[in-house]
Formats: sequence, structure tokens, C-alpha cells
Amino acid sequence: QEQLPAASDAELRGLDGEIAARSAELQALQQSCRHMEAELKDLNSSMPTPEIAREIEALRKDCASYTEKLERIKSATNHVTPEEKEKVCREQQLYRREWRRRKRMATELLDAILEGYPKSKKQFFEEVGIETDEDHGAVLPATT
Repeated sequence: QEQLPAASDAELRGLDGEIAARSAELQALQQSCRHMEAELKDLNSSMPTPEIAREIEALRKDCASYTEKLERIKSATNHVTPEEKEKVCREQQLYRREWRRRKRMATELLDAILEGYPKSKKQFFEEVGIETDEDHGAVLPATT
């Protein structure tokens, strides 16, 4: 380094300014490069155009089938009116209450008979031919 000529203060300031300008330019280019790499990554991870076109076509077919199904439902003439629905619900409640009442009466009657019967309840039911709801898997519907 002793063989090189000494630089003046003006030259050193000029070189420092040039270094600062080049450093700023480098940072801007690195930032631009990172942005472009991120954009490239996004583009590589997205679906290609032909695949997107197939997906759009499949969604359009689904939409058309759902629209057709909706139209069939809307145009159906066998809609249940709220009055009919209410009537059916009332009838179900009536039948459920009646089932419960009759089952309770039958159970009380059978319990009274079984008090004086020497054999088991199961044997009595077999001799008389009584079939219970449980034998047939019948379950009283829950109240709504």
C-alpha cells in the first residue's frame, strides 16, 4: 500500500459517496429479488390454467344440477301446508298419549294378575300369548 499514491480527502469523500450509492442500489436490487422470488413461489404453488378450467367446469355442472333440483322442488305440487303439518303433529301427540295410557292400564292389570299367579311373569306371558312392545322392538316416540 505504500507504493500506491495517497488519496486526497476529496477523492475519499467521493469514493465513500460512491460506496453508499452502490450499497443503496444493492439493497434495492436484493429487495426486488426477494419480492420476485416470493411471487415465483406463489405462481408455482397455484393451479395451472387447464386445471383451473376443469375445476370451473365441474363447479358449473354442480351448480346446474343443484339449480335443477331446486326448481323441481319448487315446482312440486305435493307440498305440505303448515295447517296439514300441525294436524299431523296433533294426531301424533294424541296417539302417543293414547299408547302411553293403554300401556299403563295393561301393565297395571297384568301386575294385579301376577300378584296371585304362582309362576313368573315371562311364563304367564307365554301361556296367555301376550306380546310386549319390547318383544317387537317398538319404542314410544319422544315428545316433540
